[in-house]
Amino acid sequence: MLERNNNASEGVQMAPAITGTVIGDDGLARPPWAAVDPLLREYYDTEWGLPVRDEQGLYERISLEGFQAGLSWATILRKRPAFRAAFHDFHPETVAAFTEADVDRLLLDAGIVRNRLKIRAAITNAQATLDLRQDGGLVDFVWAFQPESTPEPRSPEEIPTTSTESIALSKALRKRGFAFVGPTTMYALMEAIGMIDTHLLDSHRRGTSGIWPR
Repeated sequence: MLERNNNASEGVQMAPAITGTVIGDDGLARPPWAAVDPLLREYYDTEWGLPVRDEQGLYERISLEGFQAGLSWATILRKRPAFRAAFHDFHPETVAAFTEADVDRLLLDAGIVRNRLKIRAAITNAQATLDLRQDGGLVDFVWAFQPESTPEPRSPEEIPTTSTESIALSKALRKRGFAFVGPTTMYALMEAIGMIDTHLLDSHRRGTSGIWPR
């Protein structure tokens, strides 16, 4: 995740050091990465950590997490409208039918991350998503790796970057033909779609997924 800019805007102050959260001008506590940038703040408040249980939505998240590798999540969020346009709202059947001509077209699209390997991975993962329908589908496959407990971090430093489950999920997806699904990427996915709750304990979003108690 993003680290807090030391030159935070006015109206933002650190909560007591034991927590590591930042109190916004609205009085709500958020982690440093979601406290300053309005786009990240909106994403954190309304989307991050809420369950995603539909195939298209989950395929999109896997794709965007893959594109994010080596980049900031803020970059991906700002490009998300362009990604959705370029990849037809991440409709698996449509993307699975992309050809090398589509790859070349996407490499000319300045609105997205123009990385040939990542673009091909998105196409490969769409095809793998379709193949998984024979075995219950992508959603059931991924959510089968939900752990029995979730971290309880008081500060960003206490948030893991991988877990036994993310490592296992990564291996399982790779066996099914997926690419750009390393353990760290899959842990970030698990956080983003609510499979685990890594909201800081005093964050206003802790326990709001409907899956994990506060």
